[in-house]
Amino acid sequence: MPRAKVTFEDIGVTVDVPAGTRLIEVSERVGAGIVYGCREGECCTCLTRIIDGYGNLAAPSVLEDQVLKDNLAPRHHRLACQAQVLGGEVVVEPG
Repeated sequence: MPRAKVTFEDIGVTVDVPAGTRLIEVSERVGAGIVYGCREGECCTCLTRIIDGYGNLAAPSVLEDQVLKDNLAPRHHRLACQAQVLGGEVVVEPG
């Protein structure tokens, strides 16, 4: 199975994950600072800046793309609950 590396700038940790893993899953596992309110109905709280490796993520779904547009998300930001790592290396930071 393909693997990927995800680095969290806020805590200086890099982890090896299986392709298809969502950023929020990795963040929870390593204790990175990505917060989320999905379960409380607060969409877009897990907005995450992709510092490097944006092309190593699956394309945003129609729903994610709409949420990002509705919330005027800056360029190279994704929802951690939706963004799946495909391979290679990805560097992220909360917000």
